[in-house]
Amino acid sequence: MKDFRVKDVKKGTISKVFTGRDRGKKVREDSKIDKIEAENDTVEIIIPDNIYSINPSFFEELFVNVVRKLGKERFLAKFNFTSVGDYVYEKPLNEAIDRILRSKTALD
Repeated sequence: MKDFRVKDVKKGTISKVFTGRDRGKKVREDSKIDKIEAENDTVEIIIPDNIYSINPSFFEELFVNVVRKLGKERFLAKFNFTSVGDYVYEKPLNEAIDRILRSKTALD
């Protein structure tokens, strides 16, 4: 995920948060996560050092297609998460997964 942090070249700063649906969608599209999932048995997601927050809405939009495809158990079995720093990602990730699956209807 480090390649998808927002950078301000003029200020020389790098974002320490991943937030918002639009950012999650952009990272999903730019990372080609749906294609990566389809072509691999396992997927490694590395959360970089110095991350302070990842909003559930970001995770929700990033993983919406793969969670709907795999369901919670298979998603968590296939996607391996590593946090390089101290950030604890499990709560916002699980909240996002639950929201994705809850929003799925019988018509989906």
